[in-house]
Amino acid sequence: MNENTSRLAPTAMMKSTSGYTMHIDERLEKLAERHEALTQAVDLLAAMLQENERRMAQVLDAINRLANIAEAHDVRLDDQERSPGGPLPAA
Repeated sequence: MNENTSRLAPTAMMKSTSGYTMHIDERLEKLAERHEALTQAVDLLAAMLQENERRMAQVLDAINRLANIAEAHDVRLDDQERSPGGPLPAA
């Protein structure tokens, strides 16, 4: 190994814990693969979040409709209790 190569070696290669020497190009390729995997994971999470928000909106809409039905039934029951021909209120 000449003098120039020995000076470049530490910056061009990195030694991992297993003893394998990894070149910069390999490291960059690994980083690019990890970046792509993270990007896909974030995209998937964003899609899942949108789907959950859509479902939550549907659930809240259904709850509001049920609350309106319950309120209408409550009013009808109150009207029946007050009407002269209706059943007598419980004592």
